[in-house]
Amino acid sequence: MTIKKFQGKTEAEATALAKEEFGAGTVIMNVKEIKPKGFLRSFKTSMFEVTAAIEEAEPSQPVRPAVPANMPAAGNINVAADEPISIPRAEEMKEVFATVENTWTNSMPQEKKETVAESSAGSSNNSSGSNNLEEKLENLQSLLEKKLSQPPEEQKEEFPKEALMDENLKFVKMIYSILLENEVNEKYCNQIMDEVEKVLKKGASLDYILSSIYQKMILKFGQPQPIKITDQKPKVVFFIGPTGVGKTTTIAKIASRFKVEKGKKVALYTADTYRIAAAEQLRTYANILDTPLNIVYSSKELNEELQRAQEEEFDLVLVDTAGFSHKNEEQRGETKELIDQVPEEFDKEVYLVLSATTKYRDLLEIADIYKANFDFKMIFTKLDETSCYGNILNMKLYTGADLSYTTYGQNVPEDIEIFNTQNIVKLLLGGK
Repeated sequence: MTIKKFQGKTEAEATALAKEEFGAGTVIMNVKEIKPKGFLRSFKTSMFEVTAAIEEAEPSQPVRPAVPANMPAAGNINVAADEPISIPRAEEMKEVFATVENTWTNSMPQEKKETVAESSAGSSNNSSGSNNLEEKLENLQSLLEKKLSQPPEEQKEEFPKEALMDENLKFVKMIYSILLENEVNEKYCNQIMDEVEKVLKKGASLDYILSSIYQKMILKFGQPQPIKITDQKPKVVFFIGPTGVGKTTTIAKIASRFKVEKGKKVALYTADTYRIAAAEQLRTYANILDTPLNIVYSSKELNEELQRAQEEEFDLVLVDTAGFSHKNEEQRGETKELIDQVPEEFDKEVYLVLSATTKYRDLLEIADIYKANFDFKMIFTKLDETSCYGNILNMKLYTGADLSYTTYGQNVPEDIEIFNTQNIVKLLLGGK
């Protein structure tokens, strides 16, 4: 007999996992509700654990795992690439305090505001509760600035412990709610809060909790990886992604930055032979930038053009691929062949262009398809068309791919920037 435990958000989900693995002969031996523990248990959901068994009368085929082997385990986020990121300095933390101050103040009951204000100012004047609360925040900010101005080796958890635990817990709950409102996946919210819970247990003050949340989110985003010109010229960059995400406009913006601002020799190629308008749009930008545009119909033609670009000493070649549904296997195969057949002598990179307005479920499906075929970095477009930025963090943690650029309008070349980690974190915490 084989006995195994399965967990799910509901009893039905856990049971379904058991039957999926063991088959119709599954025997449910026990069902147990696992309630969350710790300071943050009040806003975590319970899990259900099902103990299942199956009688094996004869040797059977190897049991298929319930979870794909390549699925990253929750909480095991690889942040190896994040090590170069430094601890946020005082100037950066000012923005964060300004971001959450109003929300935190409005979310508190009046009596709590007065309690915190009195503990900060040492005053018995209840009529000035609002002003004293602001003074409390200013005092906390000053303390944090002082701590963050010290060398890293001196930055220890020596913050005063007189801050009220109730207010700290309420503050963390408020941050949790804001992240969920910004459409950060609940799994990733819980990962962040589980790490912050360790700080809460040590009786840390509000400023240290906020600094901890901010830093952990910065680290999870990782170091942005924009296009870098190397000595191995030309650098060949492919832009892939579904239809309508703004690949062509993004290419024009990047080409303009390298050609006009950095003085690099840039060439534009397009393999999008399905839409005449796409080639014409890119040709318009090429004429404005006074840079060549080549239309390629196969990997052989692309490699011939790359050889010419190498002879003419181009620094950068940007290749626009056909925008197609991620479900279109034929066109996806053509793009894969185009990229895979580039000779090894060329330094090539692939950038998956995604829209910040796309639904999370669709983004997951897109990511699964492209991860199976390409090693890519990510560009997010249309940040000006949404007020929720959680999908950027979701996709970073789900794919493990580096973030590179974000775009926020149609203006060329203005509306593009290297991924601004600190600004996105501020927006996710409720900033403007």
